[in-house]
Formats: sequence, C-alpha cells, structure tokens
Amino acid sequence: MIRTIRRREFVAGLGAGLIAAPTIARAAGEPIVIRAGALKLIHSIAPYFYAAFVPEGYKVEVLPFETPTECKNAVVTKSVDFGAFGIAAALLGAAAGEPVVVIASTCNRGMAIIAKKDSGIATIKDLKGKRVAVFPGTTQEVFFLERLRMEGMTIKDVEPVRVSFSEMHISLARGDIDAYVGAEPGPGVSLSSGVGQLVEYPYSTAMGSLNMVFGTHRDLIAEKPELVRVMIGIHQRATDYAQTNKDALVTMASSKLGQKREAIEASVPNVELTWRLGPKEIEESKIYAEHMLALKQIKREPDFATFIDTSFVDAVKPT
Repeated sequence: MIRTIRRREFVAGLGAGLIAAPTIARAAGEPIVIRAGALKLIHSIAPYFYAAFVPEGYKVEVLPFETPTECKNAVVTKSVDFGAFGIAAALLGAAAGEPVVVIASTCNRGMAIIAKKDSGIATIKDLKGKRVAVFPGTTQEVFFLERLRMEGMTIKDVEPVRVSFSEMHISLARGDIDAYVGAEPGPGVSLSSGVGQLVEYPYSTAMGSLNMVFGTHRDLIAEKPELVRVMIGIHQRATDYAQTNKDALVTMASSKLGQKREAIEASVPNVELTWRLGPKEIEESKIYAEHMLALKQIKREPDFATFIDTSFVDAVKPT
C-alpha cells in the first residue's frame, strides 16, 4: 500500500531525494497544481504513482496522451508543465528550435518487434516484403531503421504501415499487418494471448535501450526552478517505487491501461523504469540524433548544452 507523504516528510527524506526544499509561494489553502503528461503505455506508468509522493501543498494532475509527439507538443505549448515522451519526439522538437528540455529519464527498453504467430517470421531479414506497422516520429521507428541497416536492409524492403501503438496488437490479430514495431504493453498483449511471437528486442544498436525521457519547457526552468526540483523529487520517488514493487506496477498498469494482468506481467521484464540521466544517456542521445540526421528526419542536431539539463537529477542524493 502506498501512502501520501507530507511536506515535512518529503523534506526530511532528502537523503533519498533533493537537496533543496521548495519555497514557492501560493494562495492560502490552495495547493500548487502541477500538470504532468503521460503516454498510454506501461513504460509511462510512473506518473500514476505520483500522487503518493506529492509533498503537502502540491497536487499533481496526470493527463494521458496517445502519442509521444502529442505529449511533447503539450509541453511546448505549456498545456502541461512536464511530460514523459520518447527521445525521438524530444529530439524532433529540439532540432526544430522548440523550447523543450530533457531533465530526467523515464524508461529504458519497452520496445519489441512482434510478428504473427506461425508466420515464419523469426528474424529481421524475414520481414522483407511484409506489412510492418511502424509509427512515424517515434523512438521505435529509429531503432527499427537502424536494425534494418545493420541487416543490410532499408525501409524499402518492407511495406511500412502507419498504426498507433494502441492499435498494433489489434491490427496483428485481424491480419491487417504481418508484424509491428511496438511499445509495451502491446507486445506483452500479443505474446500472452498467443497472437504474436517475438522477433527481437531491438537493443543491439549503439543507442542501447534508450527510450523515454522526462521533459519540460525552458521557461519553467528559468522562472520556477524550485517547482522543477519538487517535480524531480516526486518523479524519482514514484519511479523507484514502481520499478521495485512489481505487483503494484502490474496492478496500476492493468487498471490504467485496461489490459489483463497476464499481459502486463509479460511486459514487465521488458521495461526498466528509471529517472537517472547522465553521461551514458547523453551519449546515447547524441548517437540517436546522428541517426535521425542521417535519415533526414531532422535538418540539424539540437544544441545538447541546452537540450539536456542534468542539474536537477545531479542534485538528487544517492539512495
């Protein structure tokens, strides 16, 4: 059972959280509302644990989004204060000059290439000439394109079909596609139901298992840095709790995503919830940007000196 912590407990627990305590002013009796965007995916489930780790005087509202781009755009337009979305969406925005700043990680792994069971598709090369669902502008797309390149193939060797993550399993079950490059819990649903079979987890590239990040608007960092510190403390505690309490993770994901427990349980081993952001993640992000530039998905690489700000996670004391 998770309990909501009070402000003084939050501050007292800074040995496992942030160094500085928040001092943001607010109207008497009115909590400061923080709006956080999340995706309808298991590796974006940490925000649904935020409520248990919000210090007194604050309130977090979680807004769900269907695609990474929608969540990133909500941050850019200030419709939300913070958002969890794929590194691809973040890079696309930053490369276009949008004021999005990555301040923490959200999840590694969480991707899979799934084919119809008994389709004879067992490897990437077996996808040649097949209908493969890929959602443009996502982290999964870049990983898939790199895996194709590593196998001596290009996207022209398959028949790409635009399908949203939430529809990929259904499309596979109907026979509309032969395979998909998906995000959990979709692969877990396909595997647990017997509809699909695993082709591979595409983590053999130089990008590692980099996937989702946590971002905000540049103005919020400049104008309300203490609010950002509070949010990072909440994000860190909720993420660590969800990652280390598998039953709570499965229960929450099953409830919020509307999937059976067995599907979520099949997805969990392929999900690594994390808030940490350091040299390794920055290097993988730079390699990722190089791939996007080579693929002409972006016209230039973003300025990493302003695109990624590790100062807030750097201020989190070791647990």
